Amino acid sequence: MRAAVITCSDRVFSETYADRSGPLIVDALVNQGFEVEEPVTVPDEVPAITGAIQAAIAAGARVVVTTGGTGVAPRDVTVEATRDLLDYELPGIMEATRRLGAEHTPRALLSRGLAGVATCGGVRAVVINAPGSTGGARDVLTVAGSLLVHLVDQLDGGDH
Repeated sequence: MRAAVITCSDRVFSETYADRSGPLIVDALVNQGFEVEEPVTVPDEVPAITGAIQAAIAAGARVVVTTGGTGVAPRDVTVEATRDLLDYELPGIMEATRRLGAEHTPRALLSRGLAGVATCGGVRAVVINAPGSTGGARDVLTVAGSLLVHLVDQLDGGDH
């Protein structure tokens, strides 16, 4: 199964800051058995993020994890870019992620990230917004990592 990672960050896009969470997510997805290329980097702009998610799904990614842009800063627009693409949300994933993160820092509760299912070009995929911090990305993978293969199986009509 294919997966994609999209880093949403003006600083990483302009190469003034190294992407630390994107490669971490790629490694975790590979360890879950997914085929994943290097992260795609886009600026904090709704059309760029939406386009990257749609392109990844249209290219066959069954799991798309974005990283960055889930907070409350003016340029944090990943949630808005994702929301309109989702057929439906999977709120438990992000609720559990925020709860896990809050055990280490109350800032985890400020993440607005979504998880849900999107369809593009007839392909259904799980889309998850991870925070841009390595700790937040790890929390998402801790919660969702073991569920991803099952989720894709369910999207394909697998038995419970």
